[in-house]
Amino acid sequence: MVEQVDLNERMRAILVDWLIEVHDKFDLMQETLFLTINLIDRFLAKQNIVRKKLQLVGLVAMLLACKYEEVYVPAVSDLIHISDKAYTRKDVLDMEKLMLNALQYNMSLPTAYVFMRRFLKAAQADKKLERVAFFLVELSLVEYEMLKFPPSLVAAAAVYTAQCTVSGFKHWNKTCEWHTNYSEDQL
Repeated sequence: MVEQVDLNERMRAILVDWLIEVHDKFDLMQETLFLTINLIDRFLAKQNIVRKKLQLVGLVAMLLACKYEEVYVPAVSDLIHISDKAYTRKDVLDMEKLMLNALQYNMSLPTAYVFMRRFLKAAQADKKLERVAFFLVELSLVEYEMLKFPPSLVAAAAVYTAQCTVSGFKHWNKTCEWHTNYSEDQL
């Protein structure tokens, strides 16, 4: 997003926050939310977008993520409706084509969510630890500064922080280190 002329980090944060609400409204899987944000960030790194099209980029990224992850995909008309009819069906389809071309149809990159599932298993996480870790990693979606870290590190740091928060002490053992490939010092 460094090269964006008409956009800034705050606008991205507002978009992500809104998309989290849309995600909840449509009752979508967590994987879909993480892939949505991943698609947005990768697209914005390659393509300049004017401010008035940012919400459209978010909607189309969610549509693409749904097509990739969900069994039932929200209708384009529902996505248009949720944006207060700011865009037309043609706008959505044109942006979908632009995004897919810019991303070279590469929809499959690991997100922090993918790593979280594995790392939580390695940590033998209970439900409370899992909820705290997912809360932390979801918070990271909104923060532009978190993009400089690999998704595996974000996920490992969320699990580690959740462990410290829930248990009250550091609990990064050799199993966690082996599965994440991160030492406690790296987190």
